[in-house]
Amino acid sequence: MKKCVILLIVIVLFYVFISNSLVNSLTIPSDALRIRIVPNSNSNYDQFVKGKVKNKLEITMYDLLKDAKSSAEARRIIENNLDLVDKDVENVLKNENYDLGYEVNYGYNYFPLKEYKGIRYEEGYYESLLVTLGKGEGDNWWCVLFPPLCLIEADEGDEVEYKSIVKEILQKYLS
Repeated sequence: MKKCVILLIVIVLFYVFISNSLVNSLTIPSDALRIRIVPNSNSNYDQFVKGKVKNKLEITMYDLLKDAKSSAEARRIIENNLDLVDKDVENVLKNENYDLGYEVNYGYNYFPLKEYKGIRYEEGYYESLLVTLGKGEGDNWWCVLFPPLCLIEADEGDEVEYKSIVKEILQKYLS
């Protein structure tokens, strides 16, 4: 009986330690470069267009930054390819007959406070590529371009399931 209690305590402590380590590993580095896309509004159409722009820029930015070794190198790549980003956004909007205009900005841009799955991302000004569609009054999408950590990939309503190996083992043997 003593061995079972000690084993259970060790497993619980291990589980708590691993869980805290995982949460702490989700911290965004201070030299990270972000991307944010803000749609005109929350209408279905504006959110749809935001999604199209997001999908195109994810591909473009991945292709551009996949070999970047540092944030300084990634910054140079982004700055040297702002015309490409602008052209990609323009083409998506043209294909969607979207005529409300847009703006592409690279620099220190405002990000609102975000709490996602129990992790708090502080508001502030962060080095980022910001794409504003129309008036820019809708719910935004953002992620980290470099290092590539796209943490805020799911919309608020989407469910994301996190699994723990320790929890699964405990459930398997204690059930």
